[in-house]
Amino acid sequence: MAARYRVFSVRVAAVTALTPHFVRVTLRGDELADFSAVGLDQRIKVLLPIDGHGFSELPEGEDWYAAWRALPDATRNPIRTYTVRSFRPDAHELDIDFVAHGDAGPASRWVSGCRPGDELRIVGPLMPESPADLPTGAAEFAPGSANRILLAGDETAAPAICAILEALDVTAVGHVFIEVPTDADRLPVRAPEGVEVRWIARNGASHGVRMTDQVHAWASTVGVAETGGRSATGTAELTDVDVDEQVLWDVPSEDDTLPVYAWIAGEAGCVKELRRHLVRGVGLDRTQVAFMGYWRHGKAEC
Repeated sequence: MAARYRVFSVRVAAVTALTPHFVRVTLRGDELADFSAVGLDQRIKVLLPIDGHGFSELPEGEDWYAAWRALPDATRNPIRTYTVRSFRPDAHELDIDFVAHGDAGPASRWVSGCRPGDELRIVGPLMPESPADLPTGAAEFAPGSANRILLAGDETAAPAICAILEALDVTAVGHVFIEVPTDADRLPVRAPEGVEVRWIARNGASHGVRMTDQVHAWASTVGVAETGGRSATGTAELTDVDVDEQVLWDVPSEDDTLPVYAWIAGEAGCVKELRRHLVRGVGLDRTQVAFMGYWRHGKAEC
């Protein structure tokens, strides 16, 4: 039986300003008793209220999406994708860490003014009737038995990276690069002793430049023999993805034979360049690199 998804009705339980650009919203609702947590970097859809309409026109049920698409623009609730930072099933609560950047988009506008008691809707998987029906495709982190990990991403990937870090085995070894807008946006996070976490502040620099430089510097210290990959000259050419027109998303199947696993997410152009360098420049096998374009400069999510 295929996994089932539905619209969950929730309310804001708490709003916590974490840093100048990160706001944690705690959502609570009895319907979350049926919500299924599927992975450390689990994505959900957030449906935002419309001024003057709220959620009055929002379809529900398992066929909500087709009905939502058929709505007029004026009553079609905006949808954005976010990561579940944490889920507390016994309390019927989950946390989402939003990136606040003024009124540039509907989600940022909403989070800047939301208050406890406000309504929200999220779309996520229902608790399955059996473990065999657990949903797939909503979480991507799958390092297998890799003995070294690389995590890299911008502020949109920071909540997922933090959730992954806090769940790693204490013996984990690796490097983590997280780019954020300012020095004040570093988030407190627990990490195994063997995992080095670098917060990289743009402080006005172009998006992705400083993180790319640091990942390249890390990659220059890693030999092909350590990665279990191939020499760069023997690496097959990557399919060239037009990030302005196509979804940049490739998640290899879990592999217990490769010693290094890389997970990269954030702005699509930056993610594409990092993945290309790891495969062509360093010699990682393509199956060692999961990469996800969460957003693209100048492009709004549907």
